[in-house]
Amino acid sequence: MAEHKDSKPLGNYWPGIQLYYPPIKYAPSLGIYEDMAQASARMKKHAHFTNAHTLIFDLEDGCRQKEMSRELLRQELPLLRKMNERVTIAVRVNSFRTDEYEEDMKLVRDMGDYINVVMLAKAGEAYGAAEVRDLSSLLLEVNENITIQPIIEHPKSLRIAPELMQYETVEHVVFGIHDFSKAMGIHITPENWIAELQYYMHALLFESRIAGVGVIGGVETLIGTNIMPEKYVEPHDVRRWLDLHGDDQARIVYKHACEEAAMGLTGKQTIHPGHIHLCKTAYTPSPTEITKKVNILKAAIEADALLGGAIKFEGEMLDPPMFGKALQTLLRAHALRTLKNSDTEFALEVLEMLPEQVIRQNWPYGILL
Repeated sequence: MAEHKDSKPLGNYWPGIQLYYPPIKYAPSLGIYEDMAQASARMKKHAHFTNAHTLIFDLEDGCRQKEMSRELLRQELPLLRKMNERVTIAVRVNSFRTDEYEEDMKLVRDMGDYINVVMLAKAGEAYGAAEVRDLSSLLLEVNENITIQPIIEHPKSLRIAPELMQYETVEHVVFGIHDFSKAMGIHITPENWIAELQYYMHALLFESRIAGVGVIGGVETLIGTNIMPEKYVEPHDVRRWLDLHGDDQARIVYKHACEEAAMGLTGKQTIHPGHIHLCKTAYTPSPTEITKKVNILKAAIEADALLGGAIKFEGEMLDPPMFGKALQTLLRAHALRTLKNSDTEFALEVLEMLPEQVIRQNWPYGILL
């Protein structure tokens, strides 16, 4: 979908479905790491054509060859940006003020024109919110458009989450479920981690909603073998494919993504390309759902009930809170880059009818008024 030329008032795009992409990858079949030429060829074959919203180049826990990985990114990021203008490029850097962090910052300074997001591992664990403050100051000198995604991986970080979110550079935070559960001594399972960490996720969501900051969901460790074709976008088509062709891993990942989307999360991390479209369908409103929400809002406008009053729609009584949820669906679709131009124009028309306070009640994620 082409970006609507006047869609900027709807706010920035969300992180969406993020794919961890190892710069220098270990080859189990060979028992060795790639060399630069092999890693470069793999990036041209896969990264240039990814359908993920965001590519995460991990220089922290998932990276063993850190120096070579940074060298590869210096070489490849300009070409990646040229070949794929839509993908968000994120770099996950090492813990604040470590030796590897300092080397990562040299990379960020050199490649600032090609990086959209810096993901700060172990955010706030050593020096508190000052970590985000200092990183924000550095990025302002490099490229004022780069944002920070602090990764909440410890109860210390969760406790100071409001302080980490106070900076304008922070539009979304990441719930690092595996390190967090390790720090808490909680044994989570691939099948039930949402229920097992529910209390802490809800605490983070509560604080983020007050701050107007999004939350990116947990990364799944299940991989599976079957990949759902991209032609399936409606929920009933997805469920049918899962019933007929999906494996248990795919069903679990999809279920988790649906639960996260229902809680209002703004993104999800994946480690396998086969999960990208599966999670997209869970996070993104379907065409049928968008059509229904548009019709609800049109009915509310026709009845002059948008700001007060109730209507009957398809056998259900709806009032302004329901209209607000319908608008949220359109804004969510826009944030995930799937809203048609005609529906974008309609969403803008609805926003113009609403007082600023009502807009902020419905959508805290940086709408430009």
